[in-house]
Amino acid sequence: MQVISAPDGWPLWVSEVRPGREHDMTCARRHGIITALAAIRTDLPALADLGYEGAADVVRVPLKKKRHQRQLSDDQHTYNRLLRGVGERANALLTVTFKALRRVSLDPWRIGKIIQAALVLLHHEHDWTMSPSHNVIFSY
Repeated sequence: MQVISAPDGWPLWVSEVRPGREHDMTCARRHGIITALAAIRTDLPALADLGYEGAADVVRVPLKKKRHQRQLSDDQHTYNRLLRGVGERANALLTVTFKALRRVSLDPWRIGKIIQAALVLLHHEHDWTMSPSHNVIFSY
């Protein structure tokens, strides 16, 4: 599943379920996420995990240690933690709020509908609506 969140990690959109063996970039392309982000080009960068390295011109991905580099610098580690924290918050908000999402053993194709319903309930519970002033970032 793909998740799009606001800069504070608030989940905005979840995709339909795709096969587990499908790569993140393939899923994002099938859902039109990369194309949409490339078209938007706001001043706020889109953040993603390493699964989106192929779209590094559109999204910011964590830094990897170069072949000649002994280790990442403290700044690089901080950058990577920041990217991960924002992305994980969107998923955590859903699973912490809805205990039923923690251990789902249903047909994988039904999970997408359940998570989409949970997202609607989360927005309703917090009386949250998307306004044009909300900037959106991509998460995983």
